[in-house]
Amino acid sequence: MTLRLKFILFVVLIHTVLIALAAQLRTTNPVLFVGSEVLLLVSIVLTVQLYRGFVRPFQLIAAGTAAIQAKDFSMKFVPVGQREMDQLITVYNQMIDALRRERISQHEKSVLLERLIQASPAGILILDFEGRVESANAAAARFMGQPAATLPGQLPADLPGAWGPALAALTESQAQVLRLSGLATYRATAAHFLDRGFTRRFVVLEELTQELIRQEKQAYEQLIRMMAHEINNSIGAINSILHSFHHYAPQLAADDEPDFTQALDVSIARNTQLANFIGSFARLVRLPPPTRQPTDVHALLHGIGRLLQPQSEQRRVQWHWALAAEPLIVSLDAQQLEQALLNIAKNALEAIGESGNVWVRTTAQPPSLTIENDGAGLTPEVSQQLFTPFFSTKRDGQGIGLTLVRDILLAHGFSFSLQTEPTDRTAFCIEFVQERRPLEYQV
Repeated sequence: MTLRLKFILFVVLIHTVLIALAAQLRTTNPVLFVGSEVLLLVSIVLTVQLYRGFVRPFQLIAAGTAAIQAKDFSMKFVPVGQREMDQLITVYNQMIDALRRERISQHEKSVLLERLIQASPAGILILDFEGRVESANAAAARFMGQPAATLPGQLPADLPGAWGPALAALTESQAQVLRLSGLATYRATAAHFLDRGFTRRFVVLEELTQELIRQEKQAYEQLIRMMAHEINNSIGAINSILHSFHHYAPQLAADDEPDFTQALDVSIARNTQLANFIGSFARLVRLPPPTRQPTDVHALLHGIGRLLQPQSEQRRVQWHWALAAEPLIVSLDAQQLEQALLNIAKNALEAIGESGNVWVRTTAQPPSLTIENDGAGLTPEVSQQLFTPFFSTKRDGQGIGLTLVRDILLAHGFSFSLQTEPTDRTAFCIEFVQERRPLEYQV
């Protein structure tokens, strides 16, 4: 039973009793009967006014409650001139204003946070209460090479590639550093926040690739420059002395002269090789910024094919060409890219060894190049160090070939990858779309 109904029943009961008592005075005391009737009418009038005074606050409270339940914070009440009612209306209007301002502020902050997350260069994965990915920003999808729409609903441990195992072992107490394909390096950090009183986690992925490469290059370029300076100075003086020793050869006995001359030539040749060896490292750290011009990549590929044709025939390696029908014109430094492609092609031949195949494919939209070989595949351990300076799987390798390729492609801003496919072919892929800011070095 509502409070309004209880009040009505109480009023009806009281006035019924008063009417019954007044009816008994009609015959016995007419004057008192008239007075009681007047008092009864006054009581009824006062009761109606009291009822209206009580009911209106109830109606306002009901309307305000319904508005709050509907999350409608725009409805306000106008004062009616009654002190108690106006106090209630004033308090309600102030509360609604505060709720509306808070709601607007929270909405604006929520929109700002969503836009910051989407625009952030760091990848952000927000997990739901069950630990599954609820949302992922564009950077996270780009890092993982997956459309953002496919990530929600997955457990971090089920994410593709090396991401799954790395994120599965991620704890809030320690960041996880992940290196992909020997080039891309990321740092994953987990944290939590409260949502409606319950804990939820999120993961922040930071790309460290370019910063690590920049620091790495600054570190070894100083060492190489110092070595090159000291070695070249010494070799130049030593070779000058050795050349001057040739003048003494005629003074020796006829049997000793060939050995003397051969020893001098071997020493000079070895010094020259050492100078060339250190010079190759010096050229690596002195790589100039690319001078871009529209260049036909197909022409560069055909030139490299002709250059490596004798070596390919000797190794019994077949080249298979699947180039786009139209010329592949890209704005790039032709000399630098030719050097990079030559290193890639030579690595493919060396991976094959004897009797194999090299496939060269290009596409116009998007402009891309893929060089595949069916030689020995890459092991996971080697894949992690492919582009590390001075790392080489060859016995006499210097470990600068892929480093030079890396620096040239990064300086152009091109995306690239080197990995062994499920088909057991090892593919070097280059996307000639500048998707990132070119890496700049202080030379």
